[in-house]
Amino acid sequence: MGIVRFATLSNGSVIEPLNSFRKHEAALKKARALVQRIHARTANVRKDFLHRQSTTICKRQAIVCVEKLQVGNMSRSAAGSVEEPGKNVRAKSGLNKSILDQGWYEFRRQLEYKLTWKGGLLVTVPPQNTSRTCPACSCVAAENRLSQTEFRCKDCGFEENADKVGAINILRAGLAQLACQANEDTRRQQEPSVSAVLTA
Repeated sequence: MGIVRFATLSNGSVIEPLNSFRKHEAALKKARALVQRIHARTANVRKDFLHRQSTTICKRQAIVCVEKLQVGNMSRSAAGSVEEPGKNVRAKSGLNKSILDQGWYEFRRQLEYKLTWKGGLLVTVPPQNTSRTCPACSCVAAENRLSQTEFRCKDCGFEENADKVGAINILRAGLAQLACQANEDTRRQQEPSVSAVLTA
């Protein structure tokens, strides 16, 4: 076997090499360049979208409350290992791709720096049960979330889009967090200092 001749047999016959890669190398280079251009265009379109949406929100709101999502953990591979293979790998892979395509982390980063620049505030709240808590009666139950979009409280019957319910609960939690922080700051300001107590 060789490079110039793929194989030379003892009877003198020769098998010529195919050189498949060589024949298609130019086409592959063009395809790679095209794929790189598409990736760059995709990233630019996403970045433009995130900038426009975050700017619009920051112009209209002084306080924005968001879930403190662990995007890195949420988009981690579900493949697992040879010893412990992952479950629902294909579905998880699709979800990961969708999460990363949306640009959640970058959106939050842009909201934070734009709000800070304008004198506003970004408040992050824990994501637990935000779309399972009834904003009407405060009942927390997994059964309240009927589907990706449907919410119906099992106790009081309140119905609404599940994402809107989540947004209402995130806002309430963020404002409550700010109120607690303001109360704590006020309490600290009103406490007499140690030196003042000693000299009194």
